[in-house]
Amino acid sequence: MVNKRVVECEVEVLRICKFFNCTEDEVLEMYNSKSLDSEILLKWSKILEYDFFRFYSQNLIFYSPASPGIKKRKKKADSQMPYFRKNIYTKEVINFILETIEKGEKTKSQVVNEYNIPKTTLYKWIEKSKK
Repeated sequence: MVNKRVVECEVEVLRICKFFNCTEDEVLEMYNSKSLDSEILLKWSKILEYDFFRFYSQNLIFYSPASPGIKKRKKKADSQMPYFRKNIYTKEVINFILETIEKGEKTKSQVVNEYNIPKTTLYKWIEKSKK
């Protein structure tokens, strides 16, 4: 994905090498790497003006919703971690869920239970998609 974005943006390898303070071979290694350190991925996101972390956050939202047991055990006020009030669903995720319901692969209640999406949110998506 990083390499595709570099080609798309027509960023020169010399500029990338200067930005990362590395050689062209090291840049090619990053292109072919199965994974990248988060600090390196953040730098790629900055130089290419693209949020590569969104792939991971979408995956977390879609496939790993918060466990109900964790919510009950720990109160928001007791936590030292930042609290995110809402999940952010991309158009792709919303369209996938709506198509799944439309095709009859899952019911609305299955979607709500499996993906931990609030029922009101799901019904708003359905209403908007009708327009």
